[in-house]
Amino acid sequence: MVNRIIPQTLAERRRLRQMAHDFVSEKALHPPVMLSDLEALAAEFVRRNNLDEGLRDWLMVEIHNAVWLPMVASIPYSRRLLLLPKCLRDSMRCEGEMDDLGLLCHRCERCVIPDLQTQADHIGMLSMVAEGFTSVIELIRQHVVDAVIGISCLDSLEKAFPLLVSHAVPGIAVALNDGGCKDTHVDTDYVAQLLSKRSEETMMLLDYDSVREEVDRWFEPEALATVLTPARDTTTKAALEWMLCGGSRWRPFLLAAVYSAIKVESGKSKVEDRFSIPDEVKRTAIAVECFHKASLVHDDIQDNDEERYGQPTVHARYGEAMAINIGDLLLGEGYRLLASLPNKELLGVVANAHVSLCLGQGAELSWQSGQPVTIEEVLQIFRQKTVPAFEVALSLGLLSADGDEHTAQKLHDYSEALGIAYQLKDDMSDIDSEHTAKPSAVYALRLQFPGISDEEIRDKMSAMVEEYQTRALASLAEIDSFELKRLLFQATERILRN
Repeated sequence: MVNRIIPQTLAERRRLRQMAHDFVSEKALHPPVMLSDLEALAAEFVRRNNLDEGLRDWLMVEIHNAVWLPMVASIPYSRRLLLLPKCLRDSMRCEGEMDDLGLLCHRCERCVIPDLQTQADHIGMLSMVAEGFTSVIELIRQHVVDAVIGISCLDSLEKAFPLLVSHAVPGIAVALNDGGCKDTHVDTDYVAQLLSKRSEETMMLLDYDSVREEVDRWFEPEALATVLTPARDTTTKAALEWMLCGGSRWRPFLLAAVYSAIKVESGKSKVEDRFSIPDEVKRTAIAVECFHKASLVHDDIQDNDEERYGQPTVHARYGEAMAINIGDLLLGEGYRLLASLPNKELLGVVANAHVSLCLGQGAELSWQSGQPVTIEEVLQIFRQKTVPAFEVALSLGLLSADGDEHTAQKLHDYSEALGIAYQLKDDMSDIDSEHTAKPSAVYALRLQFPGISDEEIRDKMSAMVEEYQTRALASLAEIDSFELKRLLFQATERILRN
């Protein structure tokens, strides 16, 4: 293991920071950047400049900073947070007290903390003295701040970086100049320079939780009843009831969020208007959920599942014949909604996805229990059955926002990798079961590796999930829209976290 090295002199740190900035400019890198890419970039930088291998972690932080600085500079001071570590204080003379959040500084001026907090105060930036970035993620989730400038040791930054990257947090990280947990030092002039950075262009980031709340309102009983066929008989009442029932509603959310991201960043809408999503987009999102709910009705019949969302499935409640009809009604509702919209291209996208899903389901149904199946064959079923469910939502959001073909291709690549990762993670629930009702990844691995233990299967599948998650994020590198990339980084983390 290579020992971490921090450049020992201020002059050397300044020189390497400037070199890192020039390196990022040459590469034309734009945030967010995957952790594995940052590691590879730091390694390349070390090789190119014949530097000590021990500098890689410190340089990775500086490359990360150079990538994010223009974005952080565009965020208003009032939406930024300066995060300071308590180890910067003078441990012998500090008058501050500790609480559950961190240090309550008395501004006694016996260390650099009061000076840095005062600088933040003067420009209207929030500041706090606390350990770790977990509290910062929560502040960002609560929309208190949009960006962070954090100071910490390399050990703590190593733990924080995965959090910052997975949430696509606009952030700058400044490594302490020494180790240990007390009486540490930082380049205060460098921190002051970062604090004062301000671009002429101001960016207000989209609040995707509010988009989620708006989408959830579309699926409240009264709102949904105004869009679907009036619930006057058993079929229409059951269809409305099923649409209101449980589920993550990832698909309508992703559609609305992609639309919002493209419109805001293209200048065709304002952040302040981000919740005024047009009725056409709302109807498209509801149509996508109709298709999804219909597929679940039919899936549950074909898989003989008696329970979903913790309650009886539609066929368990109404019988198979009525359930098939309810599912068919929801398919018709989805196509009726799309047909009422001026953009007829939406219909073609959904129809193609519908065909692919049926082919995937057909391949699954034609498999007989005990029949050999390879992991490659299972993944192909995932591509046909699970991937279209994600891609159709993203594609319809992009089309509704008049997105370009290049972005559409990248969303296709992203959807394929994400869909496979999602289904692999879902299949992991089959590890503890010997019963095989469908050609799952677990069953394929047991055939490929006779005698493999459940723990070994779990490890292999976890590695596969990580591989496809990495592929999904890597496919976003060439997308120009920061908001779209930020959305999909966050969505990937949340979809695969559970």
